[in-house]
Amino acid sequence: MNIGFFASHNGSNMQAVIDACKDGSLDANPSIVISNNGNAGAVKRAKKENIPYYIFNTTTYFSSVDLDNAMLNTLLQHEVELIILAGYMKKIGEKILRHYKGRIINIHPSLLPKYGGKGMYGTHVHEAVLKAGEKETGITIHIVDEEYDTGPIIAQTPISVTDDDTVDSLSKRVLEREHRFLVETIVKVVSEEINLEKL
Repeated sequence: MNIGFFASHNGSNMQAVIDACKDGSLDANPSIVISNNGNAGAVKRAKKENIPYYIFNTTTYFSSVDLDNAMLNTLLQHEVELIILAGYMKKIGEKILRHYKGRIINIHPSLLPKYGGKGMYGTHVHEAVLKAGEKETGITIHIVDEEYDTGPIIAQTPISVTDDDTVDSLSKRVLEREHRFLVETIVKVVSEEINLEKL
C-alpha cells in the first residue's frame, strides 16, 4: 500500500511509520510527504529518507481550489492509497476529501469526542485535560471528514493522568505512545483486520 503523509511540523509520528516500513513490520511504501511549511522537520525527514516531498500553501497557490487540485494531482501521480495526517495544521480540500473518502487518517492526542475541534491540537489539548482535572486521557485515530476531529473513530487507547503531570510530561508520554499506536493501527488497516469502509 502506498502511503502519503501530510505534516506541518516535526513529523515524529510520520517517522515512526517510515521506520516500521523500513524494518518490515508494516507492509507499506512511504511514497510522498506533503507539507504547508517548507521549514518543517517533516520535510527534513523526507529529504533524509529520500521520500519525494512537496510544499503546498497559499504562497505557492493563491486559490484554494488550485491548491486542492494541485495536491490531488500530486497524490494521484504517486499512486497514494492512504493518507496519514501527522500533525497537519490545515483543513483538507473538498476534492481530496471526496476522492480519498474514508482513506484519510488523523491521530489526535485525546479520547475524542473530548478535547477535539478547531484549535484543539498539541499542548492545547493537554492543557485542557489538566485544567479539567481528568484522571485519564488518551489517543484517538480517526477518519478525516469535513470538520475537525469528527470523523468515524478507528481506534482509541487510554493513558492515565498522574497527579504530578505537567503539560510537558503528559505531552511526552502521549507522544511516545502515539508512535507505537499509530503503527499498530496502520498495520491492522493494511492487513484489512480493520476495514475502513465499514466504519
